[in-house]
Amino acid sequence: MSSIDPPRRHKIPRSVLVVIHTPGLDVLLIERADHPGYWQSVTGSLDREEEDILEAARREVMEETGIDAAEHRLTDWHAQNVYDIYPQWRWRYAPGVSRNTEHVLGLLVPERVPVRLSPREHTAFEWLPWQEAAERCFSPSNAAAIERLPGRVSGG
Repeated sequence: MSSIDPPRRHKIPRSVLVVIHTPGLDVLLIERADHPGYWQSVTGSLDREEEDILEAARREVMEETGIDAAEHRLTDWHAQNVYDIYPQWRWRYAPGVSRNTEHVLGLLVPERVPVRLSPREHTAFEWLPWQEAAERCFSPSNAAAIERLPGRVSGG
């Protein structure tokens, strides 16, 4: 790094996981560009310590899918997952940071809405029935969130 390069900003170890779904329980999954075969819901770290999780969720959904969450029903599920950050992604965080707190949210859309991926982050998307979506996720916490979806939609 030269003296004129800005210092690299570390990621904040707080993130959002947004399960985008239809009333019929079809779930949107996106495939990571940096790891083909890794399918997931929308995820992303907070940009600032003071960023609200709903604000972060709206921003990440727009950045990763082109869907405007403000036009749909975004719900904080009041659930958190604390997990070890995968070793291949630890370099993004400050030295010594190895765990992340993930806040789980849902975004109800009326139908399988159009998706515009950020090609730098994701290469493909699929709308799948919730059971298939849960099976396809590489992340256990993402799969568990999708498995809770039928109870959340039915009010359980």
